[in-house]
Amino acid sequence: MATTVKPSDKVRIGIIGCGGIATSKHLPALHKLSNIEMVAFCDLIRSRAESAAKNYGTPDAKVYENYKELLEDKTIDVVHVLTPNRSHSFISVDAMEAGKHVMCEKPMAMNAAEAQAMLDAAKRNDRLLMIGFVRRFGNDCTIAKDLIEHDRMGDIYYAKATYLRRNGCPGGWFGDKARSGGGPLIDLGVHVIDLTRYLMGKPKPVSIYGATFHKLGDRRSIKSERGYVSATQEDGGPIFNVEDLASAMIRYDNGAVLQVEASFSLNLEKDTGTIELFGDKGGLRLDPELTYFGEMDGYMTNVTLAAKTALSFDGLFANEINHFVHCVQTGEPCRNPAEDGVEMMKILDAVYESAATGHEVILK
Repeated sequence: MATTVKPSDKVRIGIIGCGGIATSKHLPALHKLSNIEMVAFCDLIRSRAESAAKNYGTPDAKVYENYKELLEDKTIDVVHVLTPNRSHSFISVDAMEAGKHVMCEKPMAMNAAEAQAMLDAAKRNDRLLMIGFVRRFGNDCTIAKDLIEHDRMGDIYYAKATYLRRNGCPGGWFGDKARSGGGPLIDLGVHVIDLTRYLMGKPKPVSIYGATFHKLGDRRSIKSERGYVSATQEDGGPIFNVEDLASAMIRYDNGAVLQVEASFSLNLEKDTGTIELFGDKGGLRLDPELTYFGEMDGYMTNVTLAAKTALSFDGLFANEINHFVHCVQTGEPCRNPAEDGVEMMKILDAVYESAATGHEVILK
């Protein structure tokens, strides 16, 4: 990837999509970095772009409703694509064709074909395309990876990952398959599938069996307090046509297997998110604190560390974005390359295909 910005220069960033993930995560994180300038903001709802520019932009930051107008600004080095899933691919491709490096939120695209088109555009234009697998930058991931690299786990041959919500559709377009591409699998499952695969050394998926369920919907009739809102359609009417639960078994080329579950709605006691890795020398669980399971002098041991091992969101997105900016300035390989995003979309496509057909899907 060719560098276009000197390490001594500030990276000029354009933001495309100024809604939820932008205002809650990316913009506050970017605002803390001294080596960037947010010079342009685009959103279909102009007032959102104007608000973002006022709160986070340079004094002369420009505001757009059409992202193609933003891309015409040749002084912009990088764009952050923070729109609903259905527009990730074509916006990212257009941005790279315009000479911009791209930071694209997860999931990379609606499907593997769109993701491959993005990767092809990155290679064709020699641009950096980084996918927002933010869990790779968590303190819990760092500690787990440290244990693995010091051979505390041995050969990791089995993993389990859950991201389950009792009543947790994020709202808005997330319940609309035409805009999201799917439900909790593509929204939540992507986080834990990627984290486990990353910790396991990024093996390639070879076969997948999946099941999805649409039983409870967005549960808008629930009267008690809840942490998330129900889905709504752009025209004001309710819509929820994605799965509310997904489960899958993923087999990798090294023989390892991952069992994953993700839900927006499920009759369980409480929301839960757990990562478990099992090796022939030891195992570990993130729940959310890290516990290591092994042996010592013939005794089975459960070990907790004298460190903060639960995922901290303090600086999480800033770490990810700072890494991206560093890679843009130096040309160093990034931790979240587009190739990993393509592999993820192949996995998600296969889960949905298997769920639809009732049969295992073999990946070539």
